Amino acid sequence: MLAAYLDVDPADVHFHHGEHGRPALTGHAELDFNWSHSRDIALIAIARSLPQLGIDVEASRPRPRALQLAQRFFAASEHEQLAALPAASQQTAFLRLWTAKEAVLKALGEGLRYGLHRVTFDLGRTAPIARSFSGSAAPVHAWQLHAIQDADCTASLAWRGDARRVYWFRPADSI
Repeated sequence: MLAAYLDVDPADVHFHHGEHGRPALTGHAELDFNWSHSRDIALIAIARSLPQLGIDVEASRPRPRALQLAQRFFAASEHEQLAALPAASQQTAFLRLWTAKEAVLKALGEGLRYGLHRVTFDLGRTAPIARSFSGSAAPVHAWQLHAIQDADCTASLAWRGDARRVYWFRPADSI
């Protein structure tokens, strides 16, 4: 896919890793990408002229420790919002927050070591709403978040920059 965007032979696509291991294209700063996978689902995000792009996906499956994880790793306000929900809604809301947070951290190139509690969201009706980002993630208003929810997965795409049009492509089941 990256070779097609760059209009080069796939053998000519080369990568290097940033300070914290985030992969990047060598010699093609005009194109950024990020990927994520969970079980048998994989997503790739590709953008031109966008240096900070992150994506995260989580397959739909039971997560019996969601509230415990939120209490340990999320901001207190996020844990409180999750705990206030009916039990049947908590796992979906947890995954929405988790994927939003991880997408931002992946865009930063920091990953989980940055601290999930340092990017705080409020639960929205259908997607998290960025509330407060600290450190190199700040300011919060500089970020865009695009969420997707379907029966198979929860995913978030995050980038620092202006709003853009987002296209989601899903291959046919026969592929």
